[in-house]
Amino acid sequence: MGQQIRVDSIRCSTAAGSGHPTSSMSAADLIAVLIARYLQYDWARPKDPNNDHLIFSKGHASPLCYAMFKAVGAITDTELMTFRKFGSRLQGHPTPAIPWVDVATGSLGQGLPIAVGVALAGKYLDKLPYHVWTLCGDSELAEGSVWEALDKASFYELSNLTAILDVNRLGQRGETEYGWNTDLYRRRAESFGCTPIVIDGHDMTAVDRALGSALSNTGRPTVIIAKTIKGKGFSEIENKDGWHGKALPPDMAERAIKELGGIRNLKVKTARAERGTPAMLRRDGSGAGPAVTLPTYKKEDKVATRKAYGDALLAMAAIPEVVAMDGEVSNSTHADEFAKAHKDRFFEMYIAEQQLVATAVGMSVRGYKPFVSTFAAFFSRAYDFIRMAGISQANIRLVGSHAGVEIGQDGPSQMALEDLASMRAVHGSTVLYPSDPNQAAKLTRLMADTSGIVYMRTTRGAYPTLYGPNETFKVGGAKVVRQSPKDRVTLIGAGVTVHNCLAAADVLAKKKIAVRVIDLYSVKP
Repeated sequence: MGQQIRVDSIRCSTAAGSGHPTSSMSAADLIAVLIARYLQYDWARPKDPNNDHLIFSKGHASPLCYAMFKAVGAITDTELMTFRKFGSRLQGHPTPAIPWVDVATGSLGQGLPIAVGVALAGKYLDKLPYHVWTLCGDSELAEGSVWEALDKASFYELSNLTAILDVNRLGQRGETEYGWNTDLYRRRAESFGCTPIVIDGHDMTAVDRALGSALSNTGRPTVIIAKTIKGKGFSEIENKDGWHGKALPPDMAERAIKELGGIRNLKVKTARAERGTPAMLRRDGSGAGPAVTLPTYKKEDKVATRKAYGDALLAMAAIPEVVAMDGEVSNSTHADEFAKAHKDRFFEMYIAEQQLVATAVGMSVRGYKPFVSTFAAFFSRAYDFIRMAGISQANIRLVGSHAGVEIGQDGPSQMALEDLASMRAVHGSTVLYPSDPNQAAKLTRLMADTSGIVYMRTTRGAYPTLYGPNETFKVGGAKVVRQSPKDRVTLIGAGVTVHNCLAAADVLAKKKIAVRVIDLYSVKP
């Protein structure tokens, strides 16, 4: 089976004229044993909550991924040969346009952090025995996000998570940072609280034993460190630099296929997991959604929108899919209200913003509605995860507090100034900026039912309440806060700047200039 996967990786990439066959060939034996012996997955029911998860963090090894799909009967050989062609769902890096792909990968260092989120859901929310497998390349081990992931996987004792490191020594421009120094990777994995297993990635018995050990491991995540050979199986390119991301020319591909034993059409029937229902999502079957009683505030109240968010998030615990996570600032974002009342549905990610967002993406894969909070400025550190989450069609809610110059005393390092622009640029995103507590509470409720990447910007300071508790809001809407038939000027604000606009309108009114004020609370759309 490993040889078939190698041959098919070569065939589809040569037909496309591009791709990463050598990166696929190094991990072929690892994947062959995994699907034949350990992966539990019903390919006809990709949304079955009992399925294992297999995430290709090294998304450039998509020929390997698609050759695997062919081997299990999910796609035909004809479709395999459409790889990288216009209109094909078999893109150069996997996306959820394919039903067996959980998330888009290809921006390295993201698959394992997202897998942590999936595994957290399995252990603490679903309480199902599915296993989360992640294939990582050795070049991406230079990414800090990988080590954030292993740190949190160990902290939360995710024995249902296995990272398979394909240590093939060669990256895009030459040798990787530590080459074949598998002992160094072993020591690092162990220091992060994981169980490391070092193997020859082409010794089928060793691979089999390692994967089996991962399933029996308790209390810790497993890291399988597999020493492999890039381009394995074809002597002309084995362990040779200069072949990363290059399809074999047709004549060379023909020789490679011959050396690998020719074209095969072997099929693998993966095991199917026992049936079970996710614990957190068990319902009475009535189909009726839960009622949420949002907090309300009086016109004379001065309440920060970050506080209203925390109050509303607590109320939304009535929705069983709602979970929350924070970057160790929950006493400022007010997510701590939810954390204190629902410890089983709150996940502290500490000062690790990439893992914070990745966890939300992983939980979105499992059907949850994650709300993620930190200071707005700090989301910039996780921006690539947010960008990729848009490509993954993930449904996550991000709430950034302490935004803008309003927090002047803290200095510019804490001021999110670019967040509105950057979040608007994310594919399919929604951006909200409430100006008062009643609006913030109702927008928080709308976030739960809005698909895609939803970002809400909240303010540290407390400002007057502008709207009554019965005011309605919609995504894509705006409100006229002040108007008259004699208006000569229109001021448009959002969030705290609505209050600035109202103050400016008062100044202009004294000069007999009538001003209309519009609250653009829905920045996008």
